Amino acid sequence: MFGFKLSHLTAGFISVLVGYSAGGAIVFQAAEAAGASQAEINSWMLALGLGMGITGLILSLYYKIPILTAWSTPGAALLAVSLVGVPMNQAVGAFLLCGLLLTITGLTGWFEKIAKFVPLPLASAMLAGVLFQFGVGIFQSLEQEVALVTSMGIAYLLGKIFLGRYAVPMVLLVGIIMSGVLGLYRPQEIELAIAVPVFIMPEFNFSILLSVGVPLYIVTMTSQNMPGVATLRAGGYEPPISASVTVTGIMTLLFAPFGGYTFNLAAITAAICLGDDADENKQTRYKAAVVAGVFYMVVGLMGATVVSLFFIAPKALILAIAGMALLGTIGNALVGALADVKQREAALITFLVTVSGLSFFGIGAAFWGLLIGVLANLLMKWLPAKNQR
Repeated sequence: MFGFKLSHLTAGFISVLVGYSAGGAIVFQAAEAAGASQAEINSWMLALGLGMGITGLILSLYYKIPILTAWSTPGAALLAVSLVGVPMNQAVGAFLLCGLLLTITGLTGWFEKIAKFVPLPLASAMLAGVLFQFGVGIFQSLEQEVALVTSMGIAYLLGKIFLGRYAVPMVLLVGIIMSGVLGLYRPQEIELAIAVPVFIMPEFNFSILLSVGVPLYIVTMTSQNMPGVATLRAGGYEPPISASVTVTGIMTLLFAPFGGYTFNLAAITAAICLGDDADENKQTRYKAAVVAGVFYMVVGLMGATVVSLFFIAPKALILAIAGMALLGTIGNALVGALADVKQREAALITFLVTVSGLSFFGIGAAFWGLLIGVLANLLMKWLPAKNQR
C-alpha cells in the first residue's frame, strides 16, 4: 500500500518504541521537577510526540532521506536537575530561548560548516560507539530473561537465513508472544484518554534563561545534533543540516508553550531506519522514517494511554529488539570506521572515547569522541607533513 513494506512498518515502530522507552521516564522527571500537573505532563507528551512526528515527516518526505527527529534526552536529564524550584512559566521562557538559538543556528549555517570538518570514518566510529551499548544490551538482557532473549536470538538467526530483511519483524513478533507466555508484561493501569494541550504563558527571567535555556541549547547541539548528523553521514546520506536544525528550531518555538522543550536530529532511533533491515533499497528507506513520524504523532495524540503501553513491555524485550535491529548498522559503521588505514587510529580513538561514556561540563561522550578523534586525525596528518620538510 503506497509502496510501504512490512520492514518499513517494523523499523518505524521499533524506532518509536526505543525512543519512548529509553527517554520517556527522564522526560517525566523533567516535567515533575518543574512542578507540572498530570494534565501538563500529558501536554508535554502531546507536544513532544506531535513535534517529533511533524518534523520527521517534513524532512523525510521533502528530502527523501530517513531523517528522524527526537526530544533531547540529555536535555531532559539537564532539566530534571535544573528545573527544580523553577516556575513552569519561566521554564517555558527558557525553552523558547533554546528554540530561538536553534533557529538562528540553522539559518546562519555555521553548524553545517563545522560538521563538514568531521571525516566520514570518524563519523562512522562515533556511530558505532553510540550504538555499541545496544549490541551489548542483547547479552545483558539474556542474563535477565534467558528464555525470552534466547527465543528471540534463534528467531533472528533463522530469520536472517530464510527471511532476509524480514528477520527483525519476526523477532519482534516472537518477543511479544514469548513475553505473554512467560508472564513478563508489567501490571499497570492504562488510562484511556486523548491528550489535551495545556498552554503555559512564558515568562522570561534572565538568570533562568542563562542557567537553563543556554545549557539546554548547548547540550542539544553537541550531544544530539552532532551525533544525528554523523549517523546520517555514516549511513551514506548527506543530510540537509542547516534546514534540519532550522525546522527543529521553529518547531521548538511553536510547541515550547505546551511542553515541547526542544527537538533535534535523532541518532539511535534514526540508525534503526538506516540499515538494510529497514529496506534493501537505500532510496526508499525514508519511508521507514515516515512511518516513525506517523507513530510519533499517534503516540502524542493518545498521550498517557499509548505511553503507558510502552512501559508495560519487559525491559529485556526492548533491549533485545533494539540491539538486534541495530546489529547490521553497528557492523557497517565499524567497517566504515576502520576501512581507511590512514585514519584508522583516529577512528579507533573516536570509537573508544564514545564507548567510554566520558562526560565533561554536562556534554556526553559522543561529542568528545568526535572532538578528540578529529584532533588526533589532524595531528597525525600534520606531523608527517612537518617531518617531510
